[in-house]
Amino acid sequence: MASFFSSVFENRVPKFSVFLCFLISLHWLSLISSRVFAQTSPVFACDATKNPKVASYGFCKASLETDARVADLVQRLTLQEKIMFIVNSAGNISRLGIPKYEWWSEALHGVSNVGPGTKFTSLVPGATSFPQVILTAASFNISLFEAIGRVVSTEARAMYNVGLAGLTYWSPNINIFRDPRWGRGQETPGEDPLLTSKYGSSYVKGLQQSDGGDPSRLKVAACCKHYTAYDLDNWKGVDRYHFNAVVTQQDMDDTFQPPFKSCVIDGNVASVMCSYNQVNGKPTCADPDLLAGVIRGQWKLNGYIVSDCDSVDVFYNNQHYTKTPEEAAAKAILVGLDLNCGSFLGQHTEAAVKAGLLNESAIDKAVTNNFDTLMRLGFFDGDPSKQLYGKLGPKDVCTPEHQELAREAARQGIVLLKNSAGSLPLSPTAIKSLAVIGPNANVTKTMIGNYEGIPCKYTTPLQGLTASAATTYLPGCSNVACGTAQVDNAKKMAASADATVLVMGIDQSLERESFDRVDLLLPGQQPLLITEVAKAAKGPVILVIMSGGGFDITFAKNNEKISSILWVGYPGEAGGAAIADVIFGYYNPSGRLPMTWYQQSYVDKVPMTNMNMRPDPSNGYPGRTYRFYTGKTIYTFGDGLSYTKFSHRLVKAPQLVSIPLEEDHVCHSSECKSVDAVRKNCKNLAFDIHLRVQNKGRYRGSHTIFLFSTPPSVHKSPQKHLIGFEKVVLTEKSESLVRFRVDVCKDLSVVDELGSRKVALGQHVLHVGSLKHSLSVRI
Repeated sequence: MASFFSSVFENRVPKFSVFLCFLISLHWLSLISSRVFAQTSPVFACDATKNPKVASYGFCKASLETDARVADLVQRLTLQEKIMFIVNSAGNISRLGIPKYEWWSEALHGVSNVGPGTKFTSLVPGATSFPQVILTAASFNISLFEAIGRVVSTEARAMYNVGLAGLTYWSPNINIFRDPRWGRGQETPGEDPLLTSKYGSSYVKGLQQSDGGDPSRLKVAACCKHYTAYDLDNWKGVDRYHFNAVVTQQDMDDTFQPPFKSCVIDGNVASVMCSYNQVNGKPTCADPDLLAGVIRGQWKLNGYIVSDCDSVDVFYNNQHYTKTPEEAAAKAILVGLDLNCGSFLGQHTEAAVKAGLLNESAIDKAVTNNFDTLMRLGFFDGDPSKQLYGKLGPKDVCTPEHQELAREAARQGIVLLKNSAGSLPLSPTAIKSLAVIGPNANVTKTMIGNYEGIPCKYTTPLQGLTASAATTYLPGCSNVACGTAQVDNAKKMAASADATVLVMGIDQSLERESFDRVDLLLPGQQPLLITEVAKAAKGPVILVIMSGGGFDITFAKNNEKISSILWVGYPGEAGGAAIADVIFGYYNPSGRLPMTWYQQSYVDKVPMTNMNMRPDPSNGYPGRTYRFYTGKTIYTFGDGLSYTKFSHRLVKAPQLVSIPLEEDHVCHSSECKSVDAVRKNCKNLAFDIHLRVQNKGRYRGSHTIFLFSTPPSVHKSPQKHLIGFEKVVLTEKSESLVRFRVDVCKDLSVVDELGSRKVALGQHVLHVGSLKHSLSVRI
């Protein structure tokens, strides 16, 4: 395990407090030892010690193939028993030794108690709470994404073994952060389809991959959500339960679908969750093309499709998509839904069968997918203590290694947006007094965002900073809304301190599920407090913004008295320690923004309800995200500074790529702007790009190398799009060779207006930092 963790760590820094960790460990051990005899047992089927008959049932025989076991189980069930297993709170079938099972657990950035399948007690009072996903994504570190998934699944299995958690986790959220106002953007990996795809498939692998060598077995079952084009919760009276997302086929296949496709095909995820909204007039959970057609048909999902909670009820009662509840139940099952989060299918499916709207064979398909997933998890293999993860328990939750990884993830994600010469890092020996001001300066729960659990412990920003310097502290506002700021007291404090750290931003009261923002400004009197403190401060002023979404902070960016700006997302249980690690230079920041920060004028030009990614010059619509947005930004996707300087030099790249076409291809006789990115045109069509990356500064540091492509202007193609990224660690004055393998049809293609992938012919421009390289693609 130690060597695995070392592969994702970049810079080691002093521990926050060895003595504090020791005390906490003693406390945990006392809790565990005092409750060791009170452990509850895991939920599992085929317990021969309680019911010897089960040993003779085919579905309980682990030696048989999974398909045969599932078929044996399904044929033993009555219709009513089958229906009990197409809802999340699955009923017990005592005659067959199958107990109740709760499907709904969450693990967005740590084991969470948001779903009913998981709870914390004195036996396991908390679990490791990693940064909210948007900040982890800012690390652009694929091995870190997977490492976090492995830790979360280990803690989940440990809690399952003592009856506190399930085996099915409805995470990650891989929707595109299309609009900066979205309250749930914090849960996602950002606005870019490639980053979101890499995050989703990597986190899923970390959660699911079993250590036993059998690729069909699952450690826990992950779920990619919310399928699809879901990124509006509640904005100016428009809510997710009634919203019809009108999406072009081009945007669907270019932006919204790629992360889900990658999750299923690359991540081999065990589940996909359909969303509340409609897409082009059809509820996603009632759309045969989206479910049976794409997820099950094209992508070959090996697992189950689940509804978002009460989605079936929503499309009947809120969207009035069907006339009767029986029609709604039948519709959902027939289009490919296997499991209903909620009770709707439990209440109405039998009546749908009796009314002739649904054959029992369709229900057989659904329960087969559900039972198959539980088989792969070992649920039907008898006593879990005799299985691969059976020895995990409370001692494996909140371990020092897991908690250090939470701190490391926050360090790797924190983004340095501004740094005037001589500002950061602060010297712990030179700074004798540090003013720490702001409504987020001493917060705990704010740091863990939503879909959170109970963390092992918290280190607030104030606590983290106080570990390296003597501090004075003032909240400055009573809460993040900051109706009235304590401006005079804050100015006095900053005027006498060697340096000032302002910890501002927002929390779940202003961005969350079912609550979207309406503007992009820091709330209330926060800008006034920041500006006045900066004016009065004696030393450097560091502005720290804690949030999921971005802000128009033009006033701070252009204020010379504000020497540095850090965005820290919602940085998890160890967020305060990580912030201090960066500010005092124990760690050189390497995070990059996974989303664009727009000007406030964006909200006037772009309604949240307009799903179009591409600009429309005819009506002044500016488009969305760095790939298409034509307006001015505050910061853009990929922005982020370091305490050192990196340079890039191109070593190897082709100038010409030829696509082989058959002799009778139409493009030989007439001019074509693009050719289909299909297998026969694409075979072995790839090339290498080699770059020499050098750390020219005085600090060891990590650096993300982005490879962008600007295709020719055909099919309303993006201004540029990310085709690869790599993270390297370089000591001062050292250099490294970085290689990218570019698959022409996969990486250089664009999606045309009909949703087909095409390789544009003509000049493509590859970008790495300020470096540009032209590449001609011909037939």
